[in-house]
Amino acid sequence: MSNIIYYSALLFVSASVSGFPGAIRSPDDTFPLCTRACWGAKPPTDTRALNTSVPYVIIHHTAIPAACHTTDQCILDMQSMQNVHNGLGWGDIGYNFCVGSDGIAYEGRGWKIVGIHAGNANSQSVGICLIGDWRVDLPPAKQLSTTKSLIAQGVQLGVISPDYKLMGHSQVMATECPGTALLTHLSTWKHFHPGHVEFLSKTKNKKV
Repeated sequence: MSNIIYYSALLFVSASVSGFPGAIRSPDDTFPLCTRACWGAKPPTDTRALNTSVPYVIIHHTAIPAACHTTDQCILDMQSMQNVHNGLGWGDIGYNFCVGSDGIAYEGRGWKIVGIHAGNANSQSVGICLIGDWRVDLPPAKQLSTTKSLIAQGVQLGVISPDYKLMGHSQVMATECPGTALLTHLSTWKHFHPGHVEFLSKTKNKKV
């Protein structure tokens, strides 16, 4: 059985990895998910539980690897990122989820495990990485659409707070991530939180 699943409140549909038509969207706004088994993830060694519901969603880009437009390439990129992050001693790929330009969400640490993606914000957020370099160009519409649907699923599952704050990585740490073009676009999304948040501990932060 395939590990790509179309997620929605009402519908769970299997599809093959090789035959997935990335442009298809169902009327109830389902989205395709490639599980860890689907992309061949190595077993994690860091499995600290995420205390939900979290108040932040933090968006990233990879810069390298570049955008992946086929499922086969996105799977290779997920494997490469996990290898690099394991080499840094992180115990798994750092992100909770990634989204490819093929329109598929790729399960990283998933909904239940603390990620390593934004320093002190890790325990208070879900980290979603849009594979590619989005400093100048915007991700394809289907990549952005899947990202929105993925966040909505997290809210529905109770992992993400309904009044969550959406931020780019550069708003919590000194980095170019998630890229100027993408961050500018994110600022038009409903839950976007402007400015910078300094995460001092698991429970206290302040706006600066």
